[in-house]
Amino acid sequence: MSNLLNVSLSPHAHGQETTRKLMLGVIIALIPALLASIFYFGYGAIIVTTVSVLSCVLFEYLIQKFIFRKPVTVTDLSAVVTGLLLAFNVPSNLPVFIIVIGAFVSIAVAKMTFGGLGNNPFNPALVGRVFMLISFPVQMTSWPVPKGFATGYADAVTGATPLAIVKEGLKNGEPIQQLVSQIPTPSQMFLGNMGGSIGEVAAAALLIGLVYLLVKKIITWHIPVSVIGSIAVFTTILWLINPEKSMNPVFHLLAGGVLLGAIFMATDYVTSPMNPKAMIIYGCGIGVLTVIIRVWGAYPEGVSFAILIMNAFVPLMNAYIKPKRFGEVVKNG
Repeated sequence: MSNLLNVSLSPHAHGQETTRKLMLGVIIALIPALLASIFYFGYGAIIVTTVSVLSCVLFEYLIQKFIFRKPVTVTDLSAVVTGLLLAFNVPSNLPVFIIVIGAFVSIAVAKMTFGGLGNNPFNPALVGRVFMLISFPVQMTSWPVPKGFATGYADAVTGATPLAIVKEGLKNGEPIQQLVSQIPTPSQMFLGNMGGSIGEVAAAALLIGLVYLLVKKIITWHIPVSVIGSIAVFTTILWLINPEKSMNPVFHLLAGGVLLGAIFMATDYVTSPMNPKAMIIYGCGIGVLTVIIRVWGAYPEGVSFAILIMNAFVPLMNAYIKPKRFGEVVKNG
């Protein structure tokens, strides 16, 4: 019995990378979007992000220290990344107590209940975000108008997001031309001058983060490109079929959380597939589900739901979508 080997959790690859080093890389990639959120939403972005990160780290520490009674691993920075991503998915005026509740659900329920990092089947930050959206729908859909440090926190002036304006307008039978005049221009959305969650508004900043992640080989292109590409193709088809009832693909890519989800949420190591073919199928599934929810669902945004749904299929993808083994004999006929 003493000769039995203890096998750790996958992936079983040896290299110079560590969890801490990878998480630090993700944090660095998130910095441009964080700076953009502070520029547009001022103190609210700072408060929400600080409370979210500290709450996630604290809950993980307390659970490991006093419930699991195992070595504390908060220094691997995974809880910090969860806190950042959770903050990026909420409005900049969200009350502190709701942020703390969301952090608790993200860490205690979505992550530590399954055994901690490497065991959770769903993205922790998205689980916390969806829980808050369902439990506190008013607070989670009150979007401050971006006015920099003049935005305020508790007394911020709120308005609808571009997705919500279009969703409600089409529901009321308003023509696309009229709705386009009510939303920011593509250049404004690209730079981030619009209402929304604090980390999703600045496409330019998110794309800078994507370039960094790809250059440092922290992620591969498969998931981001397949998510963005499938959304572009699907919305282009809908737009060409009926341009009077469908927004163009540029709008769908720049509005809402497509880039944040595709670059930072869908690519989570634990909850995404392990081989390129499965990654592409996974990414396309997220893209198609996002458009379906946006166009025909009750919510104006569908990225969070789409990623969580596809997270559930990842074990099946890892089990049945595999590359050919080296030396495998292919039978003909």
